[in-house]
Formats: sequence, C-alpha cells, structure tokens
Amino acid sequence: MDFQWIAIALGDVAWISLAFILGFASRLINLPPLVGFLATGFILNAMGISSGETLNKLADLGITLLLFTVGLKLNLKLLIKPQIWAVTTLHIGLVMLVFGLAIMALAVAGISLFAALNLQESLLLAFALSFSSTVFVVKSLEDKGEMLSLHGRIAIGILVMQDLAAVGFLAASTGKIPSAWALLLLLLLPLRKVFHFFLQTTGHGELLILYGLVLALGGSEIFEMVGIKGDLGALIMGLLISSHVKSAELAKTMLGFKDLFLVGFFLSIGMTGALSVEIFTIGLLLAPFVFIKSALFYGLMTRFRLRARTSLLATFNLTNYSEFGLIVAALGVRNDWLQPQWLVIIAVALSLSFVLAAPINRYDDMLYRNFRDLWMRFQRPERLQEDTVINTSDSTIAIFGMGRVGSGAYDKMRDLYGDTVIGIDFNEDRVIKHQQVGRKVLHGDPSDADFWEKMDQDHNINLVMLTLPNLESNINALRQLKAVKYNGRIAATARFPDDIKHLRRAGADATFNIYNEAGAGFAEHVDEQRKIHKL
Repeated sequence: MDFQWIAIALGDVAWISLAFILGFASRLINLPPLVGFLATGFILNAMGISSGETLNKLADLGITLLLFTVGLKLNLKLLIKPQIWAVTTLHIGLVMLVFGLAIMALAVAGISLFAALNLQESLLLAFALSFSSTVFVVKSLEDKGEMLSLHGRIAIGILVMQDLAAVGFLAASTGKIPSAWALLLLLLLPLRKVFHFFLQTTGHGELLILYGLVLALGGSEIFEMVGIKGDLGALIMGLLISSHVKSAELAKTMLGFKDLFLVGFFLSIGMTGALSVEIFTIGLLLAPFVFIKSALFYGLMTRFRLRARTSLLATFNLTNYSEFGLIVAALGVRNDWLQPQWLVIIAVALSLSFVLAAPINRYDDMLYRNFRDLWMRFQRPERLQEDTVINTSDSTIAIFGMGRVGSGAYDKMRDLYGDTVIGIDFNEDRVIKHQQVGRKVLHGDPSDADFWEKMDQDHNINLVMLTLPNLESNINALRQLKAVKYNGRIAATARFPDDIKHLRRAGADATFNIYNEAGAGFAEHVDEQRKIHKL
C-alpha cells in the first residue's frame, strides 16, 4: 500500500518519522504510543509549524472511525446493568461536582489561567477530565488477556457509557436544530438486515475494510445532511451492525486505520498551543487528581455489590484521563468556550496519567493481594451472583481457559479420569455454552487471589492445566499458585519457544508448545487415516 499521500497530508515525511520515533520510545517504556504523538505535536509547535486544513481533516477522520468502532463494540445487555450505567452516570456527576468546584475555587482565588474561567467553563473542564482512556484500557486488557474477565467487561462497559456521554455532548454542541428530514433516519432500523447481508458477504479482505469505511463515513455524512452531528451518525452505524457475528472482525480490521488517522488528531492537539512552563506545571498538578476519580470509581462499584477485587482491578484500568476528554476540550476551544491553552494542559495531564497508570496496571494483582485487608473493608456482604468465589467441590483436575485448546484437553482428561475434571473460564457466555453441552465448567478468574485462597483451604486438586490466551495470563496464574503454596503439578501451554523458559521459571512443571504439537498431531492423524484407507 502506498502511504505517500499520508506523508503529503501531514506536510512532510519528517513529521511521520518523528511521530514514529517518539511513539516507539513510548512503547519501550510501556506507555501508549499516543504519548509520543502528543510530544511530536509539542515539538513541531515549538519549531513554529502549525497544523493545516488537511491535518485537521485527517484528525476528524480519526475521530469518526473511533466512534464507529465504539458503536461496533456496544453490548446493550451489558450496558443496562446498574453496575455499568448507574456507576458511570453517578461517577460523571460526582467528578463534575468535585472537580468543577475545585477549579472554580482556584478561579475565584485568581490563580494563573484559572482566573479567567467561569462556572460553565469549570464544569466543562471537569466533564472532560471525567473520562478514562479507551485506548489505554483496551491495550492493557488485551496484553494481559483479560478482555473477557468480569473486571475487564465492567471497565469496557463504563468506557462505552462514557463514550456515549461524550458523543451526546458532541451532538448537542452544534447548537443546530435538526431538519424535518432527520425523521427519515428511522429508516436505518429496517435497513439493518441489508447492512448485515453486505457484512456477511464481503469476505475477509479489502472489501471488508472498504465496507467499514463506507458505513462510518457515509453514516457521518447522512447525519450531517439532516443537521445532526456526524460523529453520532458514525456511532449509530456501528451500533446497527454490532449484533452481527462479524462485527468483532470488522472492529479488529478497522482498528489499524482508526489508530493511523488518530495520529493526525494527537499531532494537531500538540500543535494547538505552545508548551510553556506554566502550562506544564498546571498539567502536572492535574495528573494526581486522577486518583480522586479512582476513589470514586472504587466506592461506587463496591456499593453496587461488586467484589473488592473486581472493583479494584476495574478501577485500576480506569485510572487515567482520556483521549475523549481531548475531543471534548477541542470542541470547547473550537466554539470559543475554552482558551487553547487548556487543550494543551489536558494533553499534558493525559500523558502523565498514563505514566502513573502503567505500573499500577502491571502489578494490579500484587497490589490487591498485598493490601487485601484494606480493600476488603469496602466490600459489601451481599454480592452479585456472577461475582462470587467458586467452589471446586471434589474435583482433582482443573483446566483454566476453556477455549479450543482447553476444551480439547477437558474432553481427553474426562475420557481418562471421568467426572473428576473441572473447567474454569472467565468468559461467562463461553461457560454457559460448555454447560449446555454437559461439561462441568464454572465461571472464574485464574488470576483471582480470593479464588486461590479458597481453593487452598478445601480443594482436592492435584493437577492444574493452564490453557490461557497468552503468556502473561499463564504467568499471573502461576504467581497466584506460588503465593498460596500449591504443591500439586502444574502444566501450561506455550505459543513460542521462548515462552517455555518463562513458564518454567514461574513454576510450571510441564509445558506444551501448542503450535509445534498441533503440527505433530496433524501429521499423526493423517498417517493414521492413510493406514486405515490402505486396510
């Protein structure tokens, strides 16, 4: 693919090179690349380079694709749970109250740039700071293989609700009254089957990508034509096909394009205003306030009957500021509601919040385990049914991770040892499917210190088989087993040769390279079939 046109759009290939270098440097220290992109904008601004019309259009395209992918991920069954919508709504309200009053107090005191803010502007800033980063959270959960865990689904659900609040604000911010033609948008509902038909028949290649662009950009344009903010149109188009089985594939396919075009947005933010000592200092002072957001999240989640560990890990994921906050602030600057300096301040606070959040999320289970008594003080005695510690009863073999590999291992071990085998997985839908076909599978999280402590007290398990989605998930489970002094045998799957060394060092007694062994098993199967046909 020829990327020359992108280089032209950004003005100079040197811009892309600098964005890549600083983005790569951010990744090396376990920060999202967008931190490097923001830094690139600051540097370009210091060099006297300003963002042009083409760069701004590139940024708008990135936002449109971001909202389209948000729509693709909408799970209405999850969002209607009070642990999601009520926690999000109350949290945004509390943050606006606490942060808004604090900012207004600084304004009344006449401190620095705060002195020029009125009450409405203070609340707008507080609203922008109430969001958490979808980019950071999704990347963190994917790296740890915890996207489908309960705390991961809670965090994602809250992010989606926050995104919906931001989109609602963006849609209302135009101040325009929709035209009478807007009623025709209701025709999109019966057209869902048509959208699903094309999605089903476009295959898995370039047509799928093009179809995603058509839906996102077409939806945005249609809504703009009837006087409604186009960002809402992109989200609605994503929502209309979110229930289709291929929506997840489309979201994954569009991810790279969305991230690519968002580079323009982050560059334009850094180029909005000069990074002075005053601006950096204010951003630096705002960064620790992210922990007030965290305290409010943790308090609300535990009040809504989530377990202390689930609440804490979801809270840690949400301990950051958001790129959506930048989008809200950018709109405020564009409408002359905020001075441009505040956009740069929020960008600095956002970057620093990632610096604070990265090590916290890396050691979240350890932080829970080491300070468990403190966190448990906030846990309510009554809890949700899906968030209770499971009981392994009289099982002797436990298989963690009931995907394709885990399912095959479960069936084989049950053939050999009978009903003494139990499967455990943190994907609730997957657990239900296994139970429907007669497998003894329970909902649980292998990185859960509470579960391992319970198992250590009254379990009969003498063999643990780890078939979790990635190396880090298996390592976390091995650490928990070591913490509770589990003395049975442990086997773990590996995907790459160097994974075996890490698993052995973490305490695995046996390892299994699924790619190498799959090839050997395939060859053995073909050879057996060949012999049968000869007979």
